[in-house]
Amino acid sequence: MFELAHPWALALLALPLLMRLLPAYKESRDSVRVPFFDKLVALSERRPETGAMVLQRDRAQQFLVSFTWLCLVVAAAKPQWIGQPLEQQKSGRDLMIAVDLSGSMETRDFTLPDGTSVDRLEAVKYVLARLADQHASDRLGLIVFGNAPYLQSPFTDDHAVWAQLLADTQIGMAGQSTAFGDAIGLAIKLFRESNSDNRVLIMLTDGNDTGSMVPPVDAAKVAASEAIRIYTIAIGDPASVGEEALDIDTLQRISEITGGRYFQALDQQELLRAYRTVGELEPELYETISFRPRQSLHWVPVSAAMSLYLLYHALGAWRSWRREAAANAS
Repeated sequence: MFELAHPWALALLALPLLMRLLPAYKESRDSVRVPFFDKLVALSERRPETGAMVLQRDRAQQFLVSFTWLCLVVAAAKPQWIGQPLEQQKSGRDLMIAVDLSGSMETRDFTLPDGTSVDRLEAVKYVLARLADQHASDRLGLIVFGNAPYLQSPFTDDHAVWAQLLADTQIGMAGQSTAFGDAIGLAIKLFRESNSDNRVLIMLTDGNDTGSMVPPVDAAKVAASEAIRIYTIAIGDPASVGEEALDIDTLQRISEITGGRYFQALDQQELLRAYRTVGELEPELYETISFRPRQSLHWVPVSAAMSLYLLYHALGAWRSWRREAAANAS
């Protein structure tokens, strides 16, 4: 489809008409008086005239000037060709994963499908790799927390890089404690910096909050005000005591406040089912962007004017050369 980006520029087409209202350009020239003027007039067979003489362009010049002005005005209006609508799909949700790296995560009470006994962190990595495949349209982020929360990966569409950063995590690299509430606070800060309106936080822990500056429930209330849904997954032994004891009531309260859900995973199958349930509750979400490609055609009228201008003067030079050649031949 053809369209003018600046159609108002076509009003300039009327500008030459205003030139007719201006007085004619006058130029004085020197003259020579000769005593035999009458004889020169008789020999030239021309009738003498008095007063000003207005030079007139020939038809070719008039057409060239008019056509050039038309081309320049059309170019200023910026003609463009608009193609068919194209649609692109982009990530429709920001999904942040927060993983507990406290010392208790080294407990080897999980078994992979091949029968290998692994610690809790390895089990989490195994299942998260499948979660990334299940949410291919989401932008994923990764927070690790222990004594304090740390950003391991900002929101990204590159799930391969995200998976590699997850694989590089190690137990204790963030400290031995569990700053659960502060991890929620860091996630809230990161969500505020994103442009997505659909925000989900999945938190995995095998202990209770042992040193956050912000209580987890208070942080959850702020998250709820920011429209962030939190899914909590407890992967520890509910019978544990001390710092490793699971605060199930707090985890459930956090999910209820933010509109998420609480899961408890005592083994590999329960952990996998928890992630599958999250995937069902948060199906893939796409945002479609439609646009029409635009190709500027302003160069077409400019090229036409330049071509006609060069052709006109080339023909003029050729005619002058022919006349000179004919004069020399005679």
